[in-house]
Amino acid sequence: MTRRRPGILLAGSLVAATAAMAIPVTPDPARDDLTKNIQINWSHTKRSNGFVDDTWWAVRGRCAPNYLGERLLCDTIGLLAQATSRTFEAKMSDDMGLPLVDLWGLVTAKNSPFIRSAHVETPRDLAAVLDFYRAALEKRGWTENDGAVIEPDRAVVAFTTSDGPALLRLVRQDKTTIVDLARRKPLAATARIQPVPGQARLLLGNKADEAADITVNERTIQLAPHAGEGLIDFDAAADELPDRQKIDLPPGKYKVTLKLKGSAAQNREFEVAANETWGLLAGPEGAPLPMRMY
Repeated sequence: MTRRRPGILLAGSLVAATAAMAIPVTPDPARDDLTKNIQINWSHTKRSNGFVDDTWWAVRGRCAPNYLGERLLCDTIGLLAQATSRTFEAKMSDDMGLPLVDLWGLVTAKNSPFIRSAHVETPRDLAAVLDFYRAALEKRGWTENDGAVIEPDRAVVAFTTSDGPALLRLVRQDKTTIVDLARRKPLAATARIQPVPGQARLLLGNKADEAADITVNERTIQLAPHAGEGLIDFDAAADELPDRQKIDLPPGKYKVTLKLKGSAAQNREFEVAANETWGLLAGPEGAPLPMRMY
């Protein structure tokens, strides 16, 4: 009897688990739609002149279960993802020297001889994100300049730092706050990827295993798998892109559509300012990965 009990308990557990998988649940955005898995990529490039390029990006997937069993699985994965997230946030904050707001869904960051930058997307509302960055940057010794532009769906705040001027730009879009924080370095004047004066430059690449179509300002560029995927690693790779993967734009907001072969299209509104250079990669599962490079 004793020897049979584990088998009976196991069978009972399997029956219960199978039943749980079939129990429908009502999606709860506050509970289920938080990110549950993380894809992280980091590259470190050291040049012959001793200069170093560090590039980070991370995307968190979402879990919206339809059945109880799926929710239990999402919760288990979520516990592992939370530990990974805390490690990533601490390391990026220390290595990149830029604070990272919590509940982020996408992060890209760059530390090159020309710029230190971060692009963050978070569901937190704009006012809360602005408060976080003002407090976090003040702790790092940054001084906010006069003339900040604060609107319900947009904020632009300039800072003075011991290493030069910096800019924080926030935009609220589709229940997401988009954060762009950058400090251009003195060596920026020597960068090969400078845009035409008064314009912005957008460099396009594809990190996915599938072909990608990227539409910017009603112009579609078709990219083969992995075409230009190294553009965000260092400026020489970006400079060597074919001309069709380099777009010069007037400052402003642009609608960007990214579609991988066999996947649904993803849409973003992308803001660029004069004299900025951005890389835009087709990332995992078709996620657009924007990165400020100059």
